[in-house]
Amino acid sequence: MPITISPARVWRERIPRYRLVGKRCKKCGRIIYPPRPACPACGSRDLEDVELPRTGTVETYTIIYTVMDGFRDKAPLPIAVVRLDNGARVLAPLTDIDTEEIRTGIRVEAVLRRMKRDGEHGLIAYGIAFRPVLYEQRKQ
Repeated sequence: MPITISPARVWRERIPRYRLVGKRCKKCGRIIYPPRPACPACGSRDLEDVELPRTGTVETYTIIYTVMDGFRDKAPLPIAVVRLDNGARVLAPLTDIDTEEIRTGIRVEAVLRRMKRDGEHGLIAYGIAFRPVLYEQRKQ
């Protein structure tokens, strides 16, 4: 079976895939995620790394029922735009929730989840997903 996941690419993309690290434009202050070499708002390349909050609110979502090869075990696949607590928006899958329970406005937190596996014994790719904040945590 041919390798479909590139180990070199997984290594290069490890920081934005495994951590919520974005860029802040020093010129206009916009927070950018995923990181880019230039600010999409003003074009400045004067950017600095910024650790993003791990919690936020579902702003909008969709549920994908017909998924690509390699993701069939995840169908139906809920994807959401999450507005983080600092205002930045992140597009990511939702996990640990029934599709009937998904609503806009629910509080979520970032977690690391397996996204794809290259065959039975191959390389495993991980990434950020969001799950509902546990009830005990919401009360505090």
